[in-house]
Amino acid sequence: MSALFTSTSLALKTRAAGERVAGSDPKVKNTVEEVIADIRDRGDVAVREYSQKFDAWAPESFLLGAEQIADVMARVPGQVLADIRFVQTQVRTMAEHQLASLQEFEVETFPGVFLGQKNVPVTTIGAYVPGGRYPLLASAHMTVVTAKVAGVERVAAATPPIDGGIPDATVAALHLAGADEIYILGGVQAIAALAVGTETIDPVHMLAGPGNAFVAEAKRQLFGEVGIDLFAGPTEVLIVADEHADPFVVAVDLLSQAEHGPDSPAVLITTSEDLGRAVIDHVDRLLPGMPTRDFAEAAWRDYGEVHVVDTLNEAYALADGYAFEHVQIMTAQPREALEKMRHYGALFLGEGTCVSYGDKTIGTNHVLPTRGAARYTGGLWVGKFLRTVTYQEVRNEESSAMLGEITGRAARVERFEGHARSGDVRVAKYRGDTFEWMPQSAARKD
Repeated sequence: MSALFTSTSLALKTRAAGERVAGSDPKVKNTVEEVIADIRDRGDVAVREYSQKFDAWAPESFLLGAEQIADVMARVPGQVLADIRFVQTQVRTMAEHQLASLQEFEVETFPGVFLGQKNVPVTTIGAYVPGGRYPLLASAHMTVVTAKVAGVERVAAATPPIDGGIPDATVAALHLAGADEIYILGGVQAIAALAVGTETIDPVHMLAGPGNAFVAEAKRQLFGEVGIDLFAGPTEVLIVADEHADPFVVAVDLLSQAEHGPDSPAVLITTSEDLGRAVIDHVDRLLPGMPTRDFAEAAWRDYGEVHVVDTLNEAYALADGYAFEHVQIMTAQPREALEKMRHYGALFLGEGTCVSYGDKTIGTNHVLPTRGAARYTGGLWVGKFLRTVTYQEVRNEESSAMLGEITGRAARVERFEGHARSGDVRVAKYRGDTFEWMPQSAARKD
């Protein structure tokens, strides 16, 4: 990121690791390629072998039945279920407002010519919810609830086993979110089975949800055969702070995202050198006591940065250069960033708003662009599960003849004679004109 620094910036801490290069590790790429090809060839047999190999999990059926789901719901504590319902209500409310903002229309552009737009849901999607050491059951809310609000008919969800068993809380979240099928199946084998289909798993049209490097690479390789929500990399957080920010709160918020993984960048850009140094001191004191120190410490050591700039305008410009997934604004006037910044996955405005709210409870979607993708895309939202399609109808004969005449000329400039003739026949039929290529009998007869 050194090319992004302004001439007046002071780096109090720079990353120890080199720049991350977008793209996949060759070993990950090759492994994923082999697994997908094998599942495409051998179907359920291959899925079962990989699930046993990677997760020590090979039940009679990966699909949970109604009785199994009922047993899971009975085991989950009532407070957990209440919290899941609360969060899903927030996510659903946000998605419903997004849906209401997407307007269909039909307009008559000139006599008898009607153009329209419709929003048609994707028919079936695969929703992946990561498990393993850190089960991200919130991803069930973000993917399944949002897809259902969009009108997706079939949501097939997959989540890996945890400690050789069913992850009850995640299954409860998927069930309450409205998943039509729940598979206890993880990793590349889950992504490949959902995308290409097997004897027992019908293929989907789109994949959504976060995952590790292997899951991300599987989605990348299958993109085109199926749609995907977005390409995802390690979690990123960037905080813009002025002298009014609380350095302890800033330090806690940086580490809250660094714990996602050892390659998760955590960056502070501030107009106060005193605040920057205080944040570094707090981080150093907090890290030894963090239960997730093994990830957070490595992330801060290798990918943590603290930069001091002269003005907030410089801070916003520098932050835009990173185009990070999560950007927190901890300044006296946080809403100023809505006008000043352009490149981010999601903005979190003010001390009262932390990234963890977005990750877990507040209702906006936490599936967001990383590795600079915020320059060209936003995150997962209800519109990702919709296809905006168009339609057209010409009811007026004279309007059709006029369009046909122009189409004929335009197509012949491009040397598309067949296109031109498609316009010509309407000129002939509706206006009575004749063309050299056309039999005389084809002209309109009043």
